[in-house]
Amino acid sequence: MNDLAERLEGKLRAGQGRLGTLGLGYVGLPLSVEFATGGLRVTGFDLSPEKVAAVNRGESYIKDVPPARVKALVSEGRLDASSDFAGLAECDAVIICVPTPLGKTKDPDLSMVVDAAKAIAERLRPGQLVVLESTTYPGTTEELILPLLQAKGLTVGESFFLAFSPERVDPGNARFNTRNTPKIIGGVTPACTRVAQALYSRAIDTVIPVSSTQTAEMVKLLENTFRSVNIGLVNEVALMCDRLGVDVWEVIEAAASKPFGFMPFYPGPGLGGHCIPIDPLYLSWKLKTLNYRARFIELAGEINSGMPDYVCEVVADALNEREKSVKGSRVLVLGVTYKRDIEDVRESPALDIIKILEKKGARVGYNDPYVPELQMDTSVMRSQDLLPSVRAADLVVIVTDHSSYPYREIVEAAPVVVDTRNATRGIRSPKIVKI
Repeated sequence: MNDLAERLEGKLRAGQGRLGTLGLGYVGLPLSVEFATGGLRVTGFDLSPEKVAAVNRGESYIKDVPPARVKALVSEGRLDASSDFAGLAECDAVIICVPTPLGKTKDPDLSMVVDAAKAIAERLRPGQLVVLESTTYPGTTEELILPLLQAKGLTVGESFFLAFSPERVDPGNARFNTRNTPKIIGGVTPACTRVAQALYSRAIDTVIPVSSTQTAEMVKLLENTFRSVNIGLVNEVALMCDRLGVDVWEVIEAAASKPFGFMPFYPGPGLGGHCIPIDPLYLSWKLKTLNYRARFIELAGEINSGMPDYVCEVVADALNEREKSVKGSRVLVLGVTYKRDIEDVRESPALDIIKILEKKGARVGYNDPYVPELQMDTSVMRSQDLLPSVRAADLVVIVTDHSSYPYREIVEAAPVVVDTRNATRGIRSPKIVKI
């Protein structure tokens, strides 16, 4: 390695560097806290004045980040936040962790990544490391980010360093967090990989280098495509079992007793969150540009995206069995977050279920202990009191199986319960209808 790389590597390993994180959301804030805990001085950059002000007050708006940790780090001068990107010039390393949504045509929308890269490029100086963490398609780091950073004549691997490290965040996971989840690193050059390893070793217990940025980018997409395809498979099995009159939950539980060659996945009302519904489509889009059709990904996406409609069909059938129509019936949705015990509603299947039922004329309400208000397309819904709303409903549909719900009391109070998560397992009642 050259002198710049060796100096930067040594500085980062010694915890003497300054880090900038671009984006203070579900990835950026936890990452900032871990690096600040690991000894680096960290500035989080975000366009949201509310997030910047919250961090500078020592507050956390992410459930998995304890407020006490943020407050202590801010008090010690290890962590601060800013909306002024001029401070990027003072950073030894910058990590990009901004959202990468899909556009209306299901094509990747990398506008925020490009904006972040341009902000860094304007201030890039010799001896800096830039790492992209935002999920994207293979080739993004070198095809999109690298030309922007080299525009002023600096050379990657010599005067500045560039790498990709896929974020691995699982909100609400009590066992795995930012520090103890292994980190994949792929640099544009070997020197880039070494410098990036030095950075992440300050905050992550296990750092795993791979041969290229493209490999690192593909790792993330494989992880979430694996989940999407297997969830699509088990959702289709649920549809099959429905037609066969077989309990899919019993089938999965019995199959899971096999100690080899089987890994249980579970059906549900559809996919949610930022990663699993979106990441496989990044890979599918990239392969289309290479004249290759990702058939497994497309089929899994088709099945998974159809589950909210299937749930609404089950709701309609359950009401029909009780001589009620969907139109005019009071339907209570329990849980609107995309997974249990978190506050994140991004891409939640509950949103589609609510829209479909309302379109059919149902009077829909919801309860979620983590979401007091829910922004729909043109209106705001508010979480209703649990048991009174259960008693007043014509049907209750469990979309998210929060651990705080008293399921036995819910079943006793409700006229009928459609359970999309097997949350009522162990409760025997003719009121329960499972997908």
